[in-house]
Amino acid sequence: MALHLFQDWGKELRRGFRESDLSKQCTHRYKIYIEGRGWSVSEKYILACDSVALMVRPRFHDFFSRGLAPLRHYWPVRDRGVATCRSIKFAVDSGNAHPDKAREIGRNASRFVREDLAMGRVYDYMFHLLAEYARLLRYRPAVPRGAGEVTVESMARGLERQFMVDTMVADNGAGGKGPCRLPPPFSSEELEAPRRERADVVRQVEAWEDH
Repeated sequence: MALHLFQDWGKELRRGFRESDLSKQCTHRYKIYIEGRGWSVSEKYILACDSVALMVRPRFHDFFSRGLAPLRHYWPVRDRGVATCRSIKFAVDSGNAHPDKAREIGRNASRFVREDLAMGRVYDYMFHLLAEYARLLRYRPAVPRGAGEVTVESMARGLERQFMVDTMVADNGAGGKGPCRLPPPFSSEELEAPRRERADVVRQVEAWEDH
């Protein structure tokens, strides 16, 4: 049986997010990821749970999506009405019949979040993304008159500040480590090969379902 939880973010905001404790959402063997009207922030939190992520075929992609592989980090689920329910049931039945493989998928996903999405790597991505966008600017940015510098001290206090400190990485000063080097652009074939591999695995899973 799949448990469907509706999240009323307006209500949660008023109540202090008491029903949105992420640590309490990692108590299930399987967790379903499905998009709403747009991109969803919950994907990485679901992958981090050590549960088997049942991922309904997404329309939107995050910056780390190309690093995820079906049956390695998640179980792919169809996105067509009633077929989605049958696909979820098949995934759960398969996981229950092969618990070692299910645990492996869950652990691979949480390791991916822990290692590949470590804050240092996220900051590397942000640095290079902003640097590439900066190349497109047709003007020289300037600090507006009266602007104030935003620092950790000015932004948060208590636990919020501690969480910010926990996500800091070494700066570029003495002994600090700078951002990673941006590798050369991938060729069309290099981009296409993993996409084909993922599509082949998804088709194989759908063939198992239809057998």
